[in-house]
Amino acid sequence: MAGGLRACGLERAVERKGVERIVYEGTENQSRRPHRGHALKRHRSHSVVEECFPLKSKFQVSILAAITAALMPLAMSGQVAPERPPSQGGAPAFKYEAFALAGYTSLNQVNQSRYGLIGGRAGATRDFGKHFGITAIGSYYKPPTGKGGGGNPGDPSVYSALAGPEFRATLYGNFDGMLHGLLGIEHTGGEHMTPNISFAGGFGGGLIYNMSPRWALRASGDRIGAAFSLSNNTPQLAYSPHLHWNARGEFGVVFRF
Repeated sequence: MAGGLRACGLERAVERKGVERIVYEGTENQSRRPHRGHALKRHRSHSVVEECFPLKSKFQVSILAAITAALMPLAMSGQVAPERPPSQGGAPAFKYEAFALAGYTSLNQVNQSRYGLIGGRAGATRDFGKHFGITAIGSYYKPPTGKGGGGNPGDPSVYSALAGPEFRATLYGNFDGMLHGLLGIEHTGGEHMTPNISFAGGFGGGLIYNMSPRWALRASGDRIGAAFSLSNNTPQLAYSPHLHWNARGEFGVVFRF
């Protein structure tokens, strides 16, 4: 750069004295085209600019490196994912739940029955994950829903013991839906029904509202079938049984543990 400045000073001195000087353009690439006077000044200035450009480039690279080093910790901290808030909806993760429900059943297996029976059911479910479990239910029904028109014949009662798989899914917020299939036994008393205990089975489902991690309300319904002979059946008819379906409904509380 000092050499360039000295050359520029020499040119000015030559120009002030009115001396014409012949210079050659492009001495770096060995070209020999002669130019006079001002051509020397232009090419000397171009050489000075070329020497200054690498210095400016190095300075800019240093500034960019310093800015990148300062912003790197902020970029890394921004990549850390925030913790997700715990889910509020659906049933909590407990292995067992017990329930007690008030219920109703129709009485289609009893001839000339006019009223269904009121009773209750209790049971427990073993959960295997969030959506599947095995449930067992015991039910008993005795008081009739009415006595008008002579009421039901005799003094009927029904009890049953059923078990089967249950499937559950979160529907919305704290509401869960569930479906189950049930198999087991059923007995109809007070009517001399045959057989005394019948094979029974059916299906059902319902809604569960989760009030807290452990407590919930449950409303459900089932359709249960069982085979009993008619009350006027005889040994000569081999007490041939007939399949009867009864609708059941219940509402109550659930406790998880």
